[in-house]
Amino acid sequence: MIGVIMDALLMMLLAAALAYGVRLDRRLKTLREGQLAFAGAVSELNTAAARAEAALGSLRASNQETDLLHDRIVKARALKAELEALMDRAPVVAAPRMVAPPMAEAPTVRPEPATAPSRSGGLLSPEQVETFQPVLQALAANQAAKQSLNRARRSLDEDLFAA
Repeated sequence: MIGVIMDALLMMLLAAALAYGVRLDRRLKTLREGQLAFAGAVSELNTAAARAEAALGSLRASNQETDLLHDRIVKARALKAELEALMDRAPVVAAPRMVAPPMAEAPTVRPEPATAPSRSGGLLSPEQVETFQPVLQALAANQAAKQSLNRARRSLDEDLFAA
């Protein structure tokens, strides 16, 4: 009889151990799923940190470009003011009158030297135009730099606000 009671007690202990094992298995599965979700969140965080670092580098580069553009704009404004002062002081030169050739001949076109009109309506001599070439080049470089900065800003905005 003692053997039967011991066997019954042993079976009850085995059943309790089995129930506890099933319960422990469920908890371990939940823990593994949580661990996988945590690993996914960490990888997403790493990706977001890398994107933020790249955006900061781009912002620093844009800041340097902005400083360079600001310097160019200041220089261009100074050159513009100087150019306007020179144009105001330039003597008025009358444009040469064009005389129509006789109808029997075909008109010939001669290229004129590049001249820029002054504010008073006259034309400048080629020597005066050559003095303004650096100013015109600076203005063209300023415009190109503005376009480059706008493109950089647009791409930075796209990178920052892309889903």
